[in-house]
Amino acid sequence: MARENGRKSLLVSWAEIERMASAAAVIDDCRRELAARNRNIVSEVLADNAASEWQHYPDGEVYDSQSHAQYFYHSHPVSGRPVREHGHFHTFLRAEGMPVGAAPLILPEIAVAHVPALSPQAPPRKHGKREEVSHLVAIAVDRRGEPIRLFTTNRWVTGETWYRADDVIRMLDRFVITEAQPSETLNRWVVAILRLFCPQIAALLRMRDETVMAWRRRRRTHVFEDPALEIASSLDIGLDAQLAFLDRVRSEPSAGARRRVPVLPTMAEGWGEGHPG
Repeated sequence: MARENGRKSLLVSWAEIERMASAAAVIDDCRRELAARNRNIVSEVLADNAASEWQHYPDGEVYDSQSHAQYFYHSHPVSGRPVREHGHFHTFLRAEGMPVGAAPLILPEIAVAHVPALSPQAPPRKHGKREEVSHLVAIAVDRRGEPIRLFTTNRWVTGETWYRADDVIRMLDRFVITEAQPSETLNRWVVAILRLFCPQIAALLRMRDETVMAWRRRRRTHVFEDPALEIASSLDIGLDAQLAFLDRVRSEPSAGARRRVPVLPTMAEGWGEGHPG
């Protein structure tokens, strides 16, 4: 992580650039496949149905029994979501797929029995033998199916088990969907978005932790159950801009040097107060 004119920027290695470029190729394939069928990511995940608020799509969600990766798509009421957003994908990794050494974060206030847990807005369907599940990142899309925002949420939003950012970042590469159902194109696209924007997602996860701990210090609340904190970190993104960035840096003669990804916008401590997820 570096700072440039008071703003956060990211340094990525050439190996990371190559992984991002491989994901970009998958995105291009998915775009062509969808265009050939006169579809986009939204119509693909909804199977051409109208979206019902809060309902999880596709029906039954998507779960990979080998990697234990899971995701679903849903939409919030129009009055409670950003103007450009149609809905968003919530991505998860369940306990059986987590890397060795990943352990839930324990805070003293969690042991206080009289603090009721909020009902989660977006709990994933239970799969596997264990209860623990980590939310990785949410991918917001517009009506055309173009990704427009990445964001992380407070624990109560999905009812997840809370893992430190460094552990969640190690989980990102384990998010793999090998299933062909209900749509291989859709599954490939979701996985590829996490790969393509992996540097930004890692930064958002670290900022998520900073936000939560700052909120806890400042407000002295049971932060994971505080309804005033819903979105912990967020970043507007542009798919075409990310693809153009990759094309540019890979065409430069100094391949192998460390590269800067597009500069992240300034995100103040505690960003996301009262913001819909």
